Amino acid sequence: MSTIKGYVRENGSVGIRNHVLILPLDDLSNSASIGVSKLVRGTTVIPHPYGRLQFGRDLDLFFHILSGIGSNPNVDSVIVIGIEENWANKVADEIVKTGKHVEVFPIEGNGDLKTIEKASRKALGMVQDASEKHRTEVDISSIVMSIKCGESDTTSGLASNPAVGVVVDRMIDHGATVMFGETSELTGAEDIVADKMANDKLKEKFMNIFKEYDSIIEREGVDLLGSQPTQGNIKGGLSTIEEKALGNIQKLGHRKVNCVLDYLDPLEKAKDGGTLCFVNTSSAAAEAVTLFAAKGSVVHLFTTGQGNIVGNPIIPVIKITANPKTSSQMTEHIDVDVSDLLDLKISLEEAGERIYQYMLRVMSGRLTKAEVLQHDEFSPIKLYISA
Repeated sequence: MSTIKGYVRENGSVGIRNHVLILPLDDLSNSASIGVSKLVRGTTVIPHPYGRLQFGRDLDLFFHILSGIGSNPNVDSVIVIGIEENWANKVADEIVKTGKHVEVFPIEGNGDLKTIEKASRKALGMVQDASEKHRTEVDISSIVMSIKCGESDTTSGLASNPAVGVVVDRMIDHGATVMFGETSELTGAEDIVADKMANDKLKEKFMNIFKEYDSIIEREGVDLLGSQPTQGNIKGGLSTIEEKALGNIQKLGHRKVNCVLDYLDPLEKAKDGGTLCFVNTSSAAAEAVTLFAAKGSVVHLFTTGQGNIVGNPIIPVIKITANPKTSSQMTEHIDVDVSDLLDLKISLEEAGERIYQYMLRVMSGRLTKAEVLQHDEFSPIKLYISA
């Protein structure tokens, strides 16, 4: 099967969800944004803890993430609410470039109540308009997706990650785009990832990004044990970051990496064939998935050993495990169980096929368990202190 039914947006991108987004520009605008979402059913609000005093690359990344989230193909239309209008318009202007319907509402000079009323009236019409959008059949090559693991254990590297690697190979062969990251979690396997690069220019860019990330950690003079690997990783039998990294990269499959992005780089799909893209991200689950969504991912495959429960407000996060204990004890969080791969009851290809078929169902509208349980974790990456 090489086609799915998705929402074709004005710029030709394809989404698998149809959100009307209420996007606060700053932390002061969270209350008004939540107020609109409570009045108007069918809206999706994304509160966050950041204000307006970031600077330099941190500020640029903040705008990159907010405008990227609003531009995501899973979003139909957007209301941006900000304490003042200049920065709210800065985000809105980027989203408008995709052809989406965007409205801006400043709170200064209006107050929360008037802002909520005006934004709610506009949101009402947006939701009605979005409700008339229909899915159309599109080639799966139009899909942009992402992958990550969390609360990994020995079953991750042995089974669930290699099974996702099968899916990645298949999607790349179909011409789709797959993003991966977790920069610090590649420690000990960075040379293997570098050797997967399609050319020397990409290899050099990747290694520069990795070394810069590594140098920040070293500069603090800290022992990462407990953070990398996490306490959950250690409990699951991963005693070193190198063990974790070697299991982590099993998700990448066997295709060449033909794209390397730093935090602020826009995603560009390969001209011919599929795109396997390294993105410089934190290894924190919510931060990584948030940045992937901001760069255009519409669905995320998330493997977990011990039982990570992260979700996202605009892209479905599919949870996969090969740990039979996690699958049975955390059944409300696990979408795909491939623990029978460890028992050799199914082959690696069959495990990958199971994940792939479930992903097609999610692309066609099936809700993931994280979506149903309202796991709407949204966490923009912050690089350093505010002014």
